[in-house]
Amino acid sequence: MRTARLSLVAAAALATAACGAPDRLRNIGQQPALSAINNPQTQPGYRPVSMPMPEPVPVSHNPNSLWRNGSRAFFRDQRAQRVGDIMTIKVKITDQATLSNETNRTRTNTEGFGAPNMFGLENPIRNAGANPANLLTLNSQSGSDGKGTINRSEQLVTNVAAVVTQVLPNGNLVLEGRQEIRVNFEVRELIVAGIVRPEDIESDNTIDSAKIAHARIGYGGRGQITDVQQPRYGQQALDVLLPW
Repeated sequence: MRTARLSLVAAAALATAACGAPDRLRNIGQQPALSAINNPQTQPGYRPVSMPMPEPVPVSHNPNSLWRNGSRAFFRDQRAQRVGDIMTIKVKITDQATLSNETNRTRTNTEGFGAPNMFGLENPIRNAGANPANLLTLNSQSGSDGKGTINRSEQLVTNVAAVVTQVLPNGNLVLEGRQEIRVNFEVRELIVAGIVRPEDIESDNTIDSAKIAHARIGYGGRGQITDVQQPRYGQQALDVLLPW
């Protein structure tokens, strides 16, 4: 029975380690492949964005007018405004946070209970070798000391082109941009997604990342360096399962 359990545990460990192993074995000695360019709307994790919209404005026609309804300029606007248009996102993230918390708590309690006179029963208690004046004494003491410090500094400055994947009813644009850069055996990935107002797009068809609502910015990578920085699968499983 014990041998069967050990065999089951070993099989589970091997199955966990084998997840994704064929792809990694196939790429030994080779550079990691870049992802194919695909339609963002066909990706497994894609979900259309639904936001609260203002009431629709009735369309009015102006005969003999050179001004087109909904136009932002007299001449044709060259900035991104339709699904499939491209714009440049200026990613600039400079975050710095310093937090310091300290807690110190101490409590001491002492309780005493005695019965010198107890319905005439104090004599038998005294004969038994007990002092009725000191029948019960309780002492308790507790202490708590905690200290936490967070010091974080992050900086990311780059540009990435994004594609308009959706135009909301109020005219706001849903963007998604991906960029992959391969250096030797490491691929750096940058993903930017969010919602922007057409009015915030600069005349050169660029927009700052600070003006993106519901921004999702991810910067990471894959390759040999990333593999070395990650704990092994067995260690990650033990970190989740072990309670101590």
